[in-house]
Amino acid sequence: MRRPLTILCLPLLALGLAGCGSAVSTSGFQGEEHEVAQSIANFQTAATTGEYKKMCGEMLSASVVARLGGAKRCEKAIKSQLAEIDNLQVSVQSVRVASGSTSATAKVGSIYEGKTRVGKLSLLKEGKHWKISGL
Repeated sequence: MRRPLTILCLPLLALGLAGCGSAVSTSGFQGEEHEVAQSIANFQTAATTGEYKKMCGEMLSASVVARLGGAKRCEKAIKSQLAEIDNLQVSVQSVRVASGSTSATAKVGSIYEGKTRVGKLSLLKEGKHWKISGL
């Protein structure tokens, strides 16, 4: 079970969603795009403050939590992965939400151990909230 947890969690965290880094700026976005960027910023804040229960219960999509084996295993996996990340700088570079859509893609850049990485995050709107659903 450890390998699937690592495969799912580490890429999310390595992209710059957690650790002791600068806050994610959402000021360049408006409307739904701002809400998506804010969800990513909230995830990083929760990761930085160790709010694993909140991350798994409110910020990751139901399908991600299920793939991790439920809420308790999700919390354990996130906590374990965060222990491996030291210092990180993060930015949401762009957000794309199709009109009337419940899915979004965000381009996220990070600098970790001196290396710049760029990746895309998928988010789903579950209820009124945008939640991270994968890479």
